[in-house]
Amino acid sequence: MLNTRTAVILRELMGVEASVTSEEIGAVIGVTSRTVRNDIKELNILLSDYGAEIKSVRGAGFRLMVHDQTKFLKFLQLNFQKDGFNEGEIPTTPEDRVQYLVKRLLLAENYLKMEDAAEELFVSKSTIQYDFRHVRNIFKKYGIFLESRPNYGMKLKGPEFKLRFCMSEFIFNQYSGNHPDIANLDSSILSREDMLIIRDIIVKQINEHHITLSDIGLTNLVIHIAIACKRIQNNNFVYWVPEELKEVEKQKEYEVAGKIIQLLEKELEVSFPAGEIAYVAVHLMGTKLVTYMDAKGSDYQSVIDNKTHQLTARIIETVDKELRLGIRTDKELNMSLYLHLKPAINRFKYGMNIRNPMLNEIKLNYPVAFEAGIIAGRVIEKETGVEMNEHEAGYLALHIGAAIERRKITNRPKRCLVVCATGIGSSRLLSYKLQEKFGDKIEVAGTTEYYKLKEQPLKDIDFIISTIPISEPFPVPIIEVNTFLGNNDFEKIQHVFSGPENIDIEYTRKELVFLQQKLDSKKEVLHFICNRLQEIGLVGDQFLNSVLEREALSPTSFGNMTAIPHPVDPQTDSTFWAICTLQKPIKWGEQFVQFVCLLSVKKSSKEDLQKMYRLLGKIIDDSAKVQKLIKCKTYEEFVHVFVRF
Repeated sequence: MLNTRTAVILRELMGVEASVTSEEIGAVIGVTSRTVRNDIKELNILLSDYGAEIKSVRGAGFRLMVHDQTKFLKFLQLNFQKDGFNEGEIPTTPEDRVQYLVKRLLLAENYLKMEDAAEELFVSKSTIQYDFRHVRNIFKKYGIFLESRPNYGMKLKGPEFKLRFCMSEFIFNQYSGNHPDIANLDSSILSREDMLIIRDIIVKQINEHHITLSDIGLTNLVIHIAIACKRIQNNNFVYWVPEELKEVEKQKEYEVAGKIIQLLEKELEVSFPAGEIAYVAVHLMGTKLVTYMDAKGSDYQSVIDNKTHQLTARIIETVDKELRLGIRTDKELNMSLYLHLKPAINRFKYGMNIRNPMLNEIKLNYPVAFEAGIIAGRVIEKETGVEMNEHEAGYLALHIGAAIERRKITNRPKRCLVVCATGIGSSRLLSYKLQEKFGDKIEVAGTTEYYKLKEQPLKDIDFIISTIPISEPFPVPIIEVNTFLGNNDFEKIQHVFSGPENIDIEYTRKELVFLQQKLDSKKEVLHFICNRLQEIGLVGDQFLNSVLEREALSPTSFGNMTAIPHPVDPQTDSTFWAICTLQKPIKWGEQFVQFVCLLSVKKSSKEDLQKMYRLLGKIIDDSAKVQKLIKCKTYEEFVHVFVRF
């Protein structure tokens, strides 16, 4: 069976099409390249019976080769059926040790000595002291700190609300996806049988009271009630300011929470104080879905309040202004965002942040939409004074991402003018052939002879299709084709819709590309790039601070070894990229990064940036090509690889 480290190595090799060096893998998991090579020998022994092997490619590194997909799939099922540690397994990587210690402290009823933790993990005291630095930083993000007491050890201290949220994050964080299975949740808090009892009681009560929860919302509520049971059993309770408690008691959800608690007390033999009923109520208030499925829209109209409506409009206006997405008039976005904000405001109000299990996938697959979610969070903070985390930004990104996709679908067809020298018959044949091939993507605005072309109004024309060569300049692209559309004619026209496969490197230039840099941290990288940009006069002295401010909201690492840092607000007089590749990967938030593309958009820009965003998405999405870019040593080599995107 795989251990934690060999499992990570196999995942890394499965995640790329190209070869990966032992140094690159070692940087990801925090061990030497020699250790990686020894682990790969062990992996090959395990894989030999399952139709796969890891081959060493001279000068390139290691590559996973699968000879029998059926056998290899069986191997994956045996080893990756469940994330997290197997029972009794000792964490070996620094990241796994930190996760172990966080969970250990969250579940501890008494103090934990550093010496005992070192013994449990079979590491030295100096190693465990280093691990605890990271542990403290994690808890600090949640407003929790480690209280040290001589001869006793360490214990967590902090507001009960925040302790419980942290428990949900780190004890149940193996749950992900849109179809959670309650029975597979971590049973460190309550048994799976008890959690199924909680789920069944919730479902029955919300159905009776016509409250709708998403699958994720239901699972979050089960988790938080399970945590509440555990904490109450250990005499840890949520306390409320009397005015806040009275306000919650007025809500419909308080009545439903009371009935849920009444049934739980009977089934689980746990006594819930009044404050705990309010705790369940605010979770219901923060996770319920407001629906608008009525055909006449009356349900939507009935829940509108002016304050949330104005906040929604402000978010859409700001996002559209900063990112030029063309979504300002999207009515469905306005409605869905408004209905999302209704319960979200309750979450903000009570500090009841919920985990977004899709966060990493949203960042990786929809980076522009996620950036829009971050901008939306800044608007919410400015308007309400409540700080929103990246999990909530991810949920907002889903609504904005849907609007971006809708805009692609609803874009007007491309209008073209056909120039044909052989008469009306052939020009009409050409027109019908275009309509047959491209359907409603294309609109033939008309046909003309070459000598009349200069007389034609081209204001609303996107391009010209001509069966004869045209050397004179025109304000729109000209595509030369055969009368009967053969060979690669269709591919030429297709480029109008999707953009050419080989595009020029228009957003950067030689002095903005820094290859194979020896930099050891995110801070070093950002200082290096920003200083270079300031030296050549592209940015001012506040540019770096603005970039660091954006990073503080949420790290701009998006997976596949890439990061796209940028200022929190537009700072420059032009739109450009500065690219920096690193000799070795560095930790950037929760991801490892070796390819950095610092993006700066022009102040008050009115240009269409969709092409740029699409290219950024392609870079992030293709790990094999990112690896090729990382290995480039000259600007000419880099450009050759880059333009192939």
